Amino acid sequence: MSLGFLQRKKTSFIGVDVSATAVKMVELSAIGKQQFRLDGYANVTLPKGAISDGNINDLTQVAESMRAAWRLLGSRARQVVLALPTAAVISKRVIMPAGLREEDMELQVESEANQYIPFPLDEMNLDFQILGPMGKSTDEVEVLIVAAKKEKIDDRVAVAEEAGLKVQIMDVEAYATETAYRQILRHLPDHSKKTVTMILDIGAFVTHINVMVGTQSVYAREQAFGGASLSQEIQRRFGLSPEESEIAKRQGGLPASYAQEVLQPFLQNLAAEAARAVSFFTNSTQYSKVDHLLLAGGVAATDGLTALIEEKTGVHTLVANAFGGMTLANKIKPSQLQVDAPALMIACGLALRGVDA
Repeated sequence: MSLGFLQRKKTSFIGVDVSATAVKMVELSAIGKQQFRLDGYANVTLPKGAISDGNINDLTQVAESMRAAWRLLGSRARQVVLALPTAAVISKRVIMPAGLREEDMELQVESEANQYIPFPLDEMNLDFQILGPMGKSTDEVEVLIVAAKKEKIDDRVAVAEEAGLKVQIMDVEAYATETAYRQILRHLPDHSKKTVTMILDIGAFVTHINVMVGTQSVYAREQAFGGASLSQEIQRRFGLSPEESEIAKRQGGLPASYAQEVLQPFLQNLAAEAARAVSFFTNSTQYSKVDHLLLAGGVAATDGLTALIEEKTGVHTLVANAFGGMTLANKIKPSQLQVDAPALMIACGLALRGVDA
């Protein structure tokens, strides 16, 4: 059994989110119990095609982008926390007797894994984490078993090493989102253990949906819709390259017709997708309503989007900022962070993992 990609250590401070289009880094320091300082962050665009469907197609290009992000970060730390795409991981919660010795638990985990993993175990990295007692029982505990193909982990470790960095922990993107969300939950109005929050992490091609009740994830799915469709329409309409369209989208400078003819239809579609996600969730689960919609991903900070989604769904909508309540290093501008924060949610969750949040 090869353990170690869920374990927690206190030595890593940099969370690295490698998405389909960018490498994002967040550096955090622990400055007290549940108190953190944001030391810096960086976001570097990846060359087109370097990563697709969660697979690293060009290790050298991704390593160069990772090295560029680290230089931009201006950090001396080299220990990082990375994540596997959620789709690359098989996870299962099982019930086990409480009080097992670690060796006995490892054997039982292997036995359980054999039943539900459709690949030879020698091709997999396997890990487990005890989540806690099962209900009020003192005899049983709930255990999370997680498995991923060794090659998926090895590719990410190789990229980090080529960039001059050392991987301390390998996490999972969905778990990183949940870790970051726990920072946000404290600042939500009237929050409780029953607060239902739907997180919409709008990526380039896919929107990841994760519903939290209190601090527990109860529902997850994906919808094939993302910010890349806006970039593609900008390229088509105004004859720009992919790189030029990304810069224009962030910094402005597009023709006057852009807002009405390109951006608004995209935002309307996005609001309709959000409404569809809420409707699907409430109609297919025991939960009859959603209390909050939390928007993550680079598109989330677009002016007018939260109001549009709130109007379409009838659900209180806000933009994800996991850095609320954190101390900020002097070089960080709060107004710019407000814009950048939703794209940094996974990287923040990974950094929190490193400082043992």
